[in-house]
Amino acid sequence: MFTLNDLTYKIRGSIFKVHSTLGPGLLESVYEAALAYELIQSGLKITVQSGVPVNYNGVRLELGFRLDILVEDSVIVEIKSVESLRDVHKKQLLTYLKLTEKKIGLLVNFNVSSLVDKESLIRIIN
Repeated sequence: MFTLNDLTYKIRGSIFKVHSTLGPGLLESVYEAALAYELIQSGLKITVQSGVPVNYNGVRLELGFRLDILVEDSVIVEIKSVESLRDVHKKQLLTYLKLTEKKIGLLVNFNVSSLVDKESLIRIIN
């Protein structure tokens, strides 16, 4: 079993590998598939496009919300390929963390020249 810090470190390594291999400008689905492959290759258990139910007044609503990648049933990875990350992207991931009762999520924007910029790869804690 990994600590959350070890787990996010491994995930970030896979994210950097995908970005350095593919570069910016592709669709989110391409980055998702490549990242899923890298995470599996690094020995991590993942699920892709997991459904997120919403409980409202005791009623389970199946609304079609989907997590991009859930790693080791602990860390949500939300993938974007946009000009720049906005507050709404951060709020979306935080909401997913709350709905799933997970503690940590990574928000990554692959449509950048470098992931070193602190606004391209963001760790969000619930």
